[in-house]
Amino acid sequence: MDSMADPSDEAQGLRLVRAFLSLPPEKRAEVIAFVEDLVRAHVAPVDGREATPT
Repeated sequence: MDSMADPSDEAQGLRLVRAFLSLPPEKRAEVIAFVEDLVRAHVAPVDGREATPT
């Protein structure tokens, strides 16, 4: 981790990870799909092509 990160940001990140891992598998899949949709919506396509994960 970044040694310059704010400890409160680090703690919040750990809480989010813990909350995600405590979800049942089907809810985790919903969260992942939601985040993927957000990323697609915020990534500008290059040359009219759709962004694809690498």
